[in-house]
Amino acid sequence: MTALFFIVPALLFILWVVAEPWWVERRRERLRRRPFPAAWRQILRRRLPVLRRLPVDLQLQLKRHIQVFLAEKPFIGCAGLTVDDEMRVTIAAQACLLLLNREPGYFPNLRQILVYPGAFMVDRVHTDSTGVLQDQRRMLSGESWSQGQVILSWQDALDGAAVDDDGRNVVIHEFAHQLDQETGHANGAPRLPTRERYDHWSCVFQREYERLQQQLASGEPTLLGEYAATDPAEFFAVASEVFFEQGARMAGESPQLYAELARFYRVDPAGW
Repeated sequence: MTALFFIVPALLFILWVVAEPWWVERRRERLRRRPFPAAWRQILRRRLPVLRRLPVDLQLQLKRHIQVFLAEKPFIGCAGLTVDDEMRVTIAAQACLLLLNREPGYFPNLRQILVYPGAFMVDRVHTDSTGVLQDQRRMLSGESWSQGQVILSWQDALDGAAVDDDGRNVVIHEFAHQLDQETGHANGAPRLPTRERYDHWSCVFQREYERLQQQLASGEPTLLGEYAATDPAEFFAVASEVFFEQGARMAGESPQLYAELARFYRVDPAGW
């Protein structure tokens, strides 16, 4: 009897572990089959000009991903902001661009999205060149935490959606960090299927990262800009912004970087 007391819960736990992925996918498939709300469609038309450039199959796929994303990810307003469907749909649509044509995990580590009305203040402890710790206050438009939160400025998310060809999009940037953080601490190398892919990714990104630093040091104009040279994690996030918003330019100026991102994201924005 005592043995059964331990065995039955263990068996139930094993059954749940085995069945949970199947159950989750069934639930998601039901969400994807639901009619896309007309009010949400109007929001996309009003707030997401990139939608008009997407191939029809990707438009449909994006809407299906939005339905799952909004059913699974809670939004929390900060600094007195009341989050409405306009905000939720606009942010979700930009985040779900990163899921097109991929096996969508829907950012499995993400528990909630915190939304501020505008740029928000954060306090950081910084170590200067002499090793002394200093408190710093910075204004940010977005941040991604490996503990399961993305923090966004609504105004910056709105602006990023409205201008879809300037290579700057805070939602894409922070959700690229979420993909990067699926393997632990963000380091510029998201989850890839094989060791060979990691080796090739590392080779291309290291070469492009060093080229960017050299361009900045010599005062040359750059595709990605100064912030991308902060560290490899920021390089990947900024490169993702430019990939989705200035794909043709990246394909022309950095074809190997574009090819690596196209292979990872499984889309070809240069043709949109």
